[in-house]
Amino acid sequence: MSHYEYLRQKWSGRHRSLQENLWKKHGNVLEKLRSSSKQIIAGSLASIILLSRPLSEASLVRNFSLLPVHVLKAAPVSRKDELIASLLLALPKTVEPLSSEQETNVTQILTKMFNFPVTAELDGKRLNRNYGLIGAEQHLARYPGDTMATHFDNPQDRRFYSSGMAPGLGGWGYFDNSEQEKYYIAVPVFLSPGWPEKKMDLVNFFRFRKMLVVNPQNGKAIVADIGDSGPAEWTGKHLGGSPEVMSYLEREDGAARGPVLYFFIDDPDNKIPLGPIAVQ
Repeated sequence: MSHYEYLRQKWSGRHRSLQENLWKKHGNVLEKLRSSSKQIIAGSLASIILLSRPLSEASLVRNFSLLPVHVLKAAPVSRKDELIASLLLALPKTVEPLSSEQETNVTQILTKMFNFPVTAELDGKRLNRNYGLIGAEQHLARYPGDTMATHFDNPQDRRFYSSGMAPGLGGWGYFDNSEQEKYYIAVPVFLSPGWPEKKMDLVNFFRFRKMLVVNPQNGKAIVADIGDSGPAEWTGKHLGGSPEVMSYLEREDGAARGPVLYFFIDDPDNKIPLGPIAVQ
């Protein structure tokens, strides 16, 4: 047996379960890739995994997500499909904190796909994790006297009325504007590195901090701000989302809740608006 054949079989056996999971979860996406870009992908995404030399998963992610422009034009698949497939390769099989390598791969993918800097650490500050289960939060008062009767500026948003309003204010008090409340997330800032030694510094940093939140299973993404602190660890949730955030990302609470990615957006000039965002 040649050295090449030995390595190929070793790689194939080691990653057979990965291939099976790829086709089980995202067969429709991968079928598009196989049928529309044979000259690049050589039959299926599985052939990327079975290349002429063994590669790390990090290399696979880079090879797939950083395809040159002429390759992308040759394969008529949507950018959202590319995002889903790239994240599928980059993320762990279970919902757990990302390793440094996974974190780097994911931020590179998101930065490229959305065309603005996405990072796990900003100004030396970071959250306790960037991949976790999201649960539903209630509406928050935007200003003194705000109630469910006055809460919705757009009549169409009244479909979120049943979520109710939290009895207290958000972690940073009232909001600067309605958009901040509409697209807010709650993250456990009290679990971030440096707490409680640098509590006030971290509180000021996290106040309405802009983040990119992505559902890796459907490719939907939203620019949100940190409008509250929580949830508690005992809830089994790692972050929370406003009713509008949960609806757009197609995430549910309870037993059906699923994972999202959430990273800082480096936007010092405040040019990126809050709300749903598509890959570029």
